Amino acid sequence: MNLCRPFILRPVMTTLLAISILAAGVLCYPLMPVADMPNVGASTIDIRVEEPGASPQQMVTSVISPLERHLTTISGIEEMESDSDNGEGSIRIDFVASRNIDGALRDVQAALRAAHADLPSGTLQSDPTANKIDPTENPVYLLSLQSKTMPIAQLYDIAETRVKPLLAQVSGVGQVEVVGSARPAVRVDLNPYALFKWGIGFEDIRQALASANANTPKGFIDAGGQRLMLASNDQAGKASQYRDLIVGYRTGNYPVRLSDVGYVYDGVQDVNQSGFYNGEQAISLVVHAQPKANKVKIVDSIRQHMTVLRAALPAGIDMSTSMDLSYTIRAALVDTQLTLVISVVLVVGVILLFLRRLRSTLIPAVIVPIALVGTIAVMKLLGFNLDIMSLMALTIAVGFVVDDAIVVVENIARHMEDGMDRMDAALLGSGEIGFTVLSITASLTAVFVPIMFLPGIAGAIFYEFSMTIVAAITISLFLSLTLTPMMCAYLLEVDNGHEKRRPLTARLVRGIDWGLDGITHLYDVTLSWSLRHHVIVFLTLPLSFVVLVGSIYFMPKTAIPAQDISLLVGFVAVDETASFEHLSHRLKQVSDVLLADPAVQGVTSWNESAAEAQMFATLTDKNTRVNDHVVADRIRARLKNIPGLRMSLFSAGEMNGGGGQSRQGTYRYVLRAQDPDALYAYIPKLVAALRKDKTVITNVTSNFEGRGAAAYVMLQRDTEARYLITPQLVGNTLFDAYGQTIASRIHTDISTHSVVMQVAPQYRSTPDVLKSVWVSAAAGTPGGATVSNQIRAKSTTTATLSEAAQLSQQSLRNSIANQITGNGSNGSAVASSSETMVPLSNVATIQMRPTATEISHRDGYVAAAISFDVAAGKSYEDAQKVIEQMIANTQAPIGITGKFSGLAGDTSKMLINELLAFVAAIAAMYIVLGVLYESLIHPLTIMSTLPSAGIGGVLGLWVCGEEFSVIAMIGMILLTGIVKKNAILVIDFALHAEKQMGYAPRDAIHKASITRFRPILMTTLAAAFGAVPLVIGSGYGAEMRRPLGIAIIGGMVISQLLTLYTTPIVYLYMDAISRGCMRLWRRFVPESRAAEDHAAPVALSSR
Repeated sequence: MNLCRPFILRPVMTTLLAISILAAGVLCYPLMPVADMPNVGASTIDIRVEEPGASPQQMVTSVISPLERHLTTISGIEEMESDSDNGEGSIRIDFVASRNIDGALRDVQAALRAAHADLPSGTLQSDPTANKIDPTENPVYLLSLQSKTMPIAQLYDIAETRVKPLLAQVSGVGQVEVVGSARPAVRVDLNPYALFKWGIGFEDIRQALASANANTPKGFIDAGGQRLMLASNDQAGKASQYRDLIVGYRTGNYPVRLSDVGYVYDGVQDVNQSGFYNGEQAISLVVHAQPKANKVKIVDSIRQHMTVLRAALPAGIDMSTSMDLSYTIRAALVDTQLTLVISVVLVVGVILLFLRRLRSTLIPAVIVPIALVGTIAVMKLLGFNLDIMSLMALTIAVGFVVDDAIVVVENIARHMEDGMDRMDAALLGSGEIGFTVLSITASLTAVFVPIMFLPGIAGAIFYEFSMTIVAAITISLFLSLTLTPMMCAYLLEVDNGHEKRRPLTARLVRGIDWGLDGITHLYDVTLSWSLRHHVIVFLTLPLSFVVLVGSIYFMPKTAIPAQDISLLVGFVAVDETASFEHLSHRLKQVSDVLLADPAVQGVTSWNESAAEAQMFATLTDKNTRVNDHVVADRIRARLKNIPGLRMSLFSAGEMNGGGGQSRQGTYRYVLRAQDPDALYAYIPKLVAALRKDKTVITNVTSNFEGRGAAAYVMLQRDTEARYLITPQLVGNTLFDAYGQTIASRIHTDISTHSVVMQVAPQYRSTPDVLKSVWVSAAAGTPGGATVSNQIRAKSTTTATLSEAAQLSQQSLRNSIANQITGNGSNGSAVASSSETMVPLSNVATIQMRPTATEISHRDGYVAAAISFDVAAGKSYEDAQKVIEQMIANTQAPIGITGKFSGLAGDTSKMLINELLAFVAAIAAMYIVLGVLYESLIHPLTIMSTLPSAGIGGVLGLWVCGEEFSVIAMIGMILLTGIVKKNAILVIDFALHAEKQMGYAPRDAIHKASITRFRPILMTTLAAAFGAVPLVIGSGYGAEMRRPLGIAIIGGMVISQLLTLYTTPIVYLYMDAISRGCMRLWRRFVPESRAAEDHAAPVALSSR
């Protein structure tokens, strides 16, 4: 049965079907989202929590560990990692690919609510927050605000209250961060000596500030039928309203005002925040896109809102675009689209070269735009983007979609050359070749099925790539069996030798014919020789397989090639004991070094903690400078001159993995242990050993580079009890003095500000300042009965006279400073009498101890990460071997385990998964071919072409200096589909000749090879030329396209040189094996002869 017959006999129906496919794609094209890469989707949940003033150890014990205990009960967690810093902590949970991220987020939020009872009360900045994040995404847009006349706090407030809401309203915007400073606040810098002088405790100040600022409902008064709303000026919003606040009364009812014990001014809530743009102080807004959003459209919408944004800003504010990711996305898409157009032109040129007639060339050529444009409709239906991967898939598909049409046209033309008219040739030729085309498409589709089910980020990326190609070749199959034979029936022409041509055209056609005939004759002669010396030729197959395996093993490998997107990402870290001012100074120095480089266009930076900062450096256009990796290396060399600086600078085009990009280097190795002390003692040894290796790994750092310093307050509990002082009172006093305590909130129409108290900077500059801290025994608590200036002990306390005298002598300053004695504190906001003020040194000693400035957990264990880069010319695998060797040499203690994480871990997982997908693709191909041919033998004949194709791909990558990446592996998998298609053409014809024409196996395969040589050559050149633009392109996104093109071209060239000779020989060997097996079967099962004689012929015999 000829399925093509109704489409050939009904040209109007066939034409309308093709037009409908084209129209669907044209209508969907403007609706397609535009992005740089496919939507990976959020598979990670990030949890943030803040407890100002808390040490990393306190964050772990009181906040992070309780949260982890509740979060570990959630199903589907692949990895959980936490980091505890000064005053803040984060937990990042990576879920398995099968876990619905929205459901996981609900489970996480439920776990956070359940953990609320285990968290500290009153000290957390806010409840823990959980958000879905995509670890592979960079911000899509950065906007910077600067002013020479406006305070930075006011500039931040404007960015937070005016600009951020407008940006957040743009369709597709996910999150907008405001960085570079903090919200405005009334700051109170206290003088501890003045507090001691007046006998006022820190808690008294905090309560006075809280009581002086209120914004509570007052109610209503009904007077004479009129309702009056009650209001008052109970809220103080400016520093000037707090300066005269009375915080106590002393001798003769003398009022002690806030300005007497401290400096009150309008400032910011957190003084440890700063940001710069091009070396000048700035506030930056970081815009992140929602998953599956059109990033180019987001930026276009933001630019359209620029007029409204500028109108919302007061005079004196400069607004600048400091980073625009849409520029490189747009440039990469334009370059990829140009590559697609060039591929189409080259493929059509190859067809014209072989068919030599415009009308004949038009028939397969028209399939290309219809199939490609129709694929866009399928992409829209599946929710794909127009991005580098999907457009690259369409580019590769050019060679595929035209192949089926070429095979159909060539078979019909062969019958016309034998004297048949167009209609009869179309009916006969399409019926003969239909099964072959179906076999090619089915086996090619089977290759991509395993890729679609790859796990993790690689699976998300290549699912779109694979489905796009499958959609294109499926549409091509439909068009090749409907539109192509119909057009052949009405338009196809063949050269009968009698048509007159122009002299130049005639000479060109004769030259092409002479060349093709000569190549065909040469192949005929060499094929005859190879069939006679079949053993020698056959040995090239096992040899090629061994060479292929060895080449892949020794080739340098990476995950996904880094793209040059004109953006560098940097993380700046200083010594753990350094102050915020030191970090801010270093950050300014780093910005100046970057801006001095001619390739750097702008630098945006901000600090994330007192010891770490982040920056984005935009580069000039790619075509006007060297590669971004060269720029980064050049800048890193200059930054080495800055002492005490740890700086990582890498291309933003490095694809992050599920483990995230390391902040100090491109790759990361994580060690974990149950014993923190053993881990912390081992890490410096390993880092020192790794730094000795300068040839393979560079920029070796650790998040536990060295322990910071802590002023450890050792409480003397017995002594505290004598003074009626508790550890909680001491802790509250220290937090009030040094923790930037938020004493009250100021509510405005559009925002909320804070009243922050802390000792003045000069009283928190060295550990010795702790001697100036006095603890109030009453501490502002109601009902305090402490007699001022007298040290009281419980009645049950006994002490020698010398001890009492010593205690009295230590508190002499307290007795002299307070002028009156009387009743204790009454607990009111305004103290009416002095309180018992005990020097901190009386109840505690201060010890300087090393401490961790950051504590990490990995799956519940204490962890530390070592970050590194790979030296030029070396691969990730080389670095892996060096690290494993160094760990063995340094003799890691028992209980410490490690593994590669982030990009390094993803490289291993991606390559392993790709190899498994490659094996699965071969298995799927064998199953499909076995089903189609009803044979266990001949699928092996077809698949014998694969080793030679692999050698060509690997050799091409090696010659061009490319690493073996996931993209290259995809090229190898594509090769399996391309080269086996040529084997199918030959074997399909040979089986037909052997079964239907009575040819001997040797004669059948020889005739098939010669007959199919020209279409094989045509389809091979079409696929190779279609991949040429992928290799020669140099614009944005070329790094992703290049390995794919090299693998395909290299594989096509080598495979054709080998498989044109090895395939016929393997066919003969397999035929002999098949006959031998059949003879054995007949010998042991004689009745099978009769059954075989009456068996239905295979599908090929229908021809």
